[in-house]
Amino acid sequence: DVQLQASGGGLVQTGESLKLSCAVSGITGEDYAIGWFRRPPGDEREGISSIMNIDSTTYYSGSVNGRFTISRDNGKKMVYLQMNALKPEDTGVYYCAAGFRVPKASPLQPLWYEAWSQGTQVTVSS
Repeated sequence: DVQLQASGGGLVQTGESLKLSCAVSGITGEDYAIGWFRRPPGDEREGISSIMNIDSTTYYSGSVNGRFTISRDNGKKMVYLQMNALKPEDTGVYYCAAGFRVPKASPLQPLWYEAWSQGTQVTVSS
């Protein structure tokens, strides 16, 4: 049974940093992706970053590229999202998710991800 647990959210001011963690368990193969998603207040869920386990290819949405960095520690079964230069528009509930048939053509589409964490709230004050 694949399970993910996201943590590390909090309240920060504009320009500050946060690091989210995603603990992953129950995955037995090598060919999968871990993605980070967020749901801003009153808006739809959006994919912001993902990493392919098989070759460590990373992907970022335009809104976070250059500010956020996804990384993994397979030994600890953890995936991280380092978020720098945070803006008020980064506010939302953040989730991590695992997908096993994620196409490289659309690695940030939520529909490809099958197992989801609970959310962790990130609030960036202006």
